[in-house]
Amino acid sequence: MEKALNAVRGWPQDRQNEAAELLLALDRLGPAPYRASADELSAIDEALKQVARDKQASPAEVEEAFARFRK
Repeated sequence: MEKALNAVRGWPQDRQNEAAELLLALDRLGPAPYRASADELSAIDEALKQVARDKQASPAEVEEAFARFRK
C-alpha cells in the first residue's frame, strides 16, 4: 500500500485526485469483497465489445461517468 501511495504522490495533482476518488468509491462499498451484479457484469461485457469495435467513450461521456461517482 505504501509503495502505491508513494507512486501516486509523484503523479500530477489532477491524476492524484482521480486516484483518490477511486479509492473513496471503493471505501463506500465497505470492507466486504465486492461482487458485481449480473447487470454490472453485462455492462462490462458490452463495454469490452465496444472497445473491440474501437468504440470508446468521448471525453464528455467519461467526465459524465466520473461525475456520477463523485456524488
